[in-house]
Amino acid sequence: MNVGAICSDLIRIDTTNEGDNRGRGERAAAEYVATFLADRGVEAQILESSKGRSNVVARISGTGSGVPFLIHGHLDVVPAAAEDWALHPFSGEIVDGVVWGRGAVDMKGTCAMTLAMVAEWSRSGVRPDRDLVLAFTADEEATGEYGSYYLVREHADLFDGVREAISEDGGYSVVHDGKRIYPVAVGEQGMAWMRVRAHGTAQHGSLRASDNAVAEICHAMSRLAAYEWPLQLTPGVRGMLDGIATAFGRPLDLTDLDAEADRLGKVGELFKHVLRNSANVTMLNAGYKVNVIPGSAEAQIDGRFLPGSGDDFLATIDTLLGPKITREFICFEDAPEADPGGPTFDALCASLIAEDPAALPIPYVMSGGTDAKAFNERGIVTYGFAPLALPPDFDYNAMFHGINERVPVAALEFGVRVLDRFFRRSDLRR
Repeated sequence: MNVGAICSDLIRIDTTNEGDNRGRGERAAAEYVATFLADRGVEAQILESSKGRSNVVARISGTGSGVPFLIHGHLDVVPAAAEDWALHPFSGEIVDGVVWGRGAVDMKGTCAMTLAMVAEWSRSGVRPDRDLVLAFTADEEATGEYGSYYLVREHADLFDGVREAISEDGGYSVVHDGKRIYPVAVGEQGMAWMRVRAHGTAQHGSLRASDNAVAEICHAMSRLAAYEWPLQLTPGVRGMLDGIATAFGRPLDLTDLDAEADRLGKVGELFKHVLRNSANVTMLNAGYKVNVIPGSAEAQIDGRFLPGSGDDFLATIDTLLGPKITREFICFEDAPEADPGGPTFDALCASLIAEDPAALPIPYVMSGGTDAKAFNERGIVTYGFAPLALPPDFDYNAMFHGINERVPVAALEFGVRVLDRFFRRSDLRR
């Protein structure tokens, strides 16, 4: 069974995650994965955190005593409105060598690559030289509570011995000025989703209000929106900038990186959003009638912070909010990091170059969040590595949560070959 067909099968299983635990769940997709693995001699467990919220974990025994390694990927997807798409988002249609549908990139395509690699190993009698743990998770598109966090907190023994992992999002090609850059993720921003509240005096709307909660929350959100977060070049971001400079044969202007990002097009998008921390107001809620001043008002904020900057980030948030605003976390996850100078990073890069001699791998820090945060809690460091050799005009980042999400079958086939090379490398023993 080829990787395109596996990806198509997974897309046709609607695993939409609305974020409120009332959705379809991941059970059907989990059963597909578990059955697929069992048919190829790999025993898999389905572990449910709540009805329908299913995870799959399997361990392939290695031939040697190397440190076990983890591949994790999520089975859930964000919602998709069929009327907005050229092809139905859950059709999994393959047209002109391209798989269409929600999850093609994020991240059923990557899960399909893992399954296709295992299928090829089963067919040819290959085993890795160390244990390989596979985890297909629920709920990544929300908080991970029913997926990766459930696994590391309630079934930690399944990951015994594991220290490193790969998952989304990295290893794909980005082309600019004839150069093929492959960003390999060595970190991602931390996440601080916050609910903030202002309390005031409830009274008639005609009265002069000196303690208006709605006005207070608006002033605070205006301060937050107007704040210019300072430039922060973390080690991972510096490594990314150095790699880009080497690839293009010229130093980047570190005094004007925003302009550099614009000049470098899609390559610039890799670092544009991880130069600074950020906090965006995303929701407001206040009042219930035009002639009543309410006693409280609230907002929600999506905060993201770079590795190592969490304490300073929250201190700045509190200063901007002011003393009259209280805050609480909806979700808080620290920013994980991986080593861009170690043997695993080098082996990932070498595996890309072996399949694409023109590949220029660089370290990469993601602006979004993944299940890496949960596995980091277990002491497992994740590299973002979902290898795809994409056409130069393919806008990979637009596929994430976007309309008409799709992925070329040839790119998935490239990814299977790269993963196979990586896991067969003898120099990964340690």
